Amino acid sequence: MHIAIIGNGISGITAARFLRKLSDHQITVISAETDYFFSRTALMYIYMGHMRFVDTQPYQPHFWEKNRIDLKRAFVEKVDFENKQLAFAGGERMAYDKLILAVGSKPNKFGWPGQDLEGVRGLYSHQDLEYMEANSEGLEQAVIVGGGLIGIEMAEMFHTRHIPVTFLVRETSYWSNVLPPEESEMINRHILNNGIDLQLGTELKEIVDDGSGRACAVVSSKDERIECGYVGLTAGVSPNLDFLRDTDLELGRGIMVDQYLQTNIPDVYAIGDCAQQREPLPGRRPIEAIWYTGRMMGEVAAYNICGQETAYDPGIWFNSAKFFDIEYQVYGEVPANMPDDMATLYWEHADGEKAIRINYDKEGGHIRGFNLMGVRYRHEVCEKWLAEKTPITEVLQNLGIVNFDPEFYEEYEAELVKLYNEQTGQNLQLKQKRGLAKALAFLRS
Repeated sequence: MHIAIIGNGISGITAARFLRKLSDHQITVISAETDYFFSRTALMYIYMGHMRFVDTQPYQPHFWEKNRIDLKRAFVEKVDFENKQLAFAGGERMAYDKLILAVGSKPNKFGWPGQDLEGVRGLYSHQDLEYMEANSEGLEQAVIVGGGLIGIEMAEMFHTRHIPVTFLVRETSYWSNVLPPEESEMINRHILNNGIDLQLGTELKEIVDDGSGRACAVVSSKDERIECGYVGLTAGVSPNLDFLRDTDLELGRGIMVDQYLQTNIPDVYAIGDCAQQREPLPGRRPIEAIWYTGRMMGEVAAYNICGQETAYDPGIWFNSAKFFDIEYQVYGEVPANMPDDMATLYWEHADGEKAIRINYDKEGGHIRGFNLMGVRYRHEVCEKWLAEKTPITEVLQNLGIVNFDPEFYEEYEAELVKLYNEQTGQNLQLKQKRGLAKALAFLRS
């Protein structure tokens, strides 16, 4: 049986690896982006000079031949689902028995005048990075549109080369649709402290043509003209579906899949950023463009193709990022707007760049979520507490075992316990100090 995989990102490559572990089927991974799989989240570090492109590739070139995974550098123009064939640019065709669509995302464009000019680009693919690099020499000013994670990454990239950046964010506070107000305000301050011209409550109105087909300025929704030589479009991403339209494949915002990641067409699966769950699990979004969910989908698809029926279950929500120097982690339920049935304990360091939020159930008292800014908690411990609905009182008394900061870092666990006591009138005492051995013992219990 021949299994074709379109896309060599984390989803497609995980599927290929597990297909090989589980079977002796012929496997072909097809991508027009790069010859080999690389870590997409590391693109910014190539531009910043921290890594070479080769350093972002988890596997040596001989890995693919050794594991009998064929790699094809090609662009798929069309899928003939009825005859089970892929049509490539240039006229070549390839037959398959089963197909995995791991085609990822593309940066959003919203019909802005000038959005297709030279010097205007998103940041998703390796080609986007190369374009950004080619246009950085002599660049005097950049404008970034969109207040998500990719936008702040691009701002940091330009900042490391001393290229002034204006950051247009539609919301009145950075990433306020995801972060609670205190954490969002912290990142506002941090962006400004890093010398970025952060313009909140401001949208892009137009990108100005210099007369030769290249961007030379933008006009904001406040009718301000901002001179620039590069415009980064980072107002989110959407599934890469253009070549799949006008087919029998069921599409919504993404490719519709069931709990086994199967589409409406037999022998066709969709995974990663492009897959949309018909019936997402409670508390989860239909499309989740997250690295770890893409990896999980790849494994689940491989099991199902190999006859081991496995439902996709992403487990407890987790995400992480970095806002310049502030590391961010979230586990469980941490909504931007607190629901009526949830209480929160929020502590912020005096330096304004570290914070811990612990959400818990008002009625039951059990833990529901952690939000961490500039402080590291152990994933496995947080996940166990959330899965077991551990009482907030027990969590607070044992906070030492969850702290993943190096042992010579300051400890803040006692301050959280003190804050909780002040809010509730209780007299909890911290039991567990920081330590890897204690954390491991807890996870084994």
